Amino acid sequence: MKVVLQRSKKASVTVDGRVTGEIESGYVLLVGIAHSDTEADAVYAAKKIAGLRLFEDEDGKMNRSIEEAGGSVLSISQFTLYGDVKKGRRPSFVEAARPGQAEPLWLKFNDELRSHGLQVETGVFGAMMDVQLVNDGPVTIIVDSDGAKK
Repeated sequence: MKVVLQRSKKASVTVDGRVTGEIESGYVLLVGIAHSDTEADAVYAAKKIAGLRLFEDEDGKMNRSIEEAGGSVLSISQFTLYGDVKKGRRPSFVEAARPGQAEPLWLKFNDELRSHGLQVETGVFGAMMDVQLVNDGPVTIIVDSDGAKK
């Protein structure tokens, strides 16, 4: 599982002209799921993200978690994170999980984030989405669940 985390001051996702998720301060998560991922990957990634200290404390150091900062999460499924561009000009998505596997793992990941006390808004799995965000910092981190397999 790959998650591109962007600290955001404000973000929203729209599908067919309707806002499906919107947050103020927090994280925008672009979530890619590989065919080799399991529930353990979702649990690992959610726990890691919930515990990251990416918000400034009173001394201006990144020392506060999203929960301590009162932030929320906007989670967006993003199979294109597994696009392989090593050959040719068109990405190959053979590493990305098929929808029947990916959607339940994405839902599990979101539920795991909620179990850590986070408010989670979402996009719509498999839909064409318009995402708007104000990147804060900018702070962008990639979380890879390969750590769950070690």
